[in-house]
Amino acid sequence: MRAPVIQRSLAAAAALAVVTGCTAQAVDAKGEAPKAHTSPTTAAKKTQQPEVQKPAVQKPAAQKPAAARPEKPATAAKAPTQQAAAVRPVAAKPVIVIAQGTTSAKVRELQARLRQLKHFGLAPTGFYGPITANAVGAFQSAHGLPRTGNTDLKTWNKIQDLSDTPGQDALYPPTTLPPAKPDPRCLKGRVLCISKSSRTLQWMVNGKVRSAMDVRFGSQYTPTREGLFSVFWKSRDHVSTIYDTPMPYALFFSGGQAVHYSSDFAARGYSGASHGCVNVRDKKKIAALFDQVKTGDKVVVYK
Repeated sequence: MRAPVIQRSLAAAAALAVVTGCTAQAVDAKGEAPKAHTSPTTAAKKTQQPEVQKPAVQKPAAQKPAAARPEKPATAAKAPTQQAAAVRPVAAKPVIVIAQGTTSAKVRELQARLRQLKHFGLAPTGFYGPITANAVGAFQSAHGLPRTGNTDLKTWNKIQDLSDTPGQDALYPPTTLPPAKPDPRCLKGRVLCISKSSRTLQWMVNGKVRSAMDVRFGSQYTPTREGLFSVFWKSRDHVSTIYDTPMPYALFFSGGQAVHYSSDFAARGYSGASHGCVNVRDKKKIAALFDQVKTGDKVVVYK
């Protein structure tokens, strides 16, 4: 009777275990359940506490080293192109020592030096105009320099090397043109030696020049006579009886023709002409000459 009761109790416990989900365990004779041998894994599961999620500490992302890019070979310097190689540096402009269009003592010296070198046929004036520029250009051409007509440093140095320093007479010559070689008849005695080619009068005593001055002559319709003459009359304040014009410091040598001062020649230069007389434009020079010349002194007019 007792055994069936026990069996029913066990069956009920088994049923309860199925319902509750518990596992059945064997018991020993004392009615105690033997200790279950659990595997470490099972024990860990039973004792494992619910995991508390900790805030994830974000670790700084490890920076990967940048992949090294293959280094490009250095580009070699490009050789200059043919066009670049053809470009030449611009030459420095010549330094101008004496400028065109200026008036100065330096210009007068330039003209005097060029006159020595036979490139300037007039008396120095101190003005650098077209005539001087042409003379400079002629000198440059004759000596292998670029013909510009400008007196640059190289040209000026060359001119100085080939000429002497001009003196007072060379800088301020008495005549515009160099006097012509005296006629042989002028080399003896006291002579008014007058050259038509150089348009000059030289007062000479025994072959030596005492003074010189510019002169002009009559036109083709009233030419100045040529030949050997002598002074036959002197008239300081003469006035022409034909033309009613002043003829101061007149030295008559052939009829009505005389050497005298001309205010028209002083004012207009060679753009005018006389009626046959020998005009002088420097009043001081003709006044001094008038005082030196004597009646009977020779007058030679030649080409």
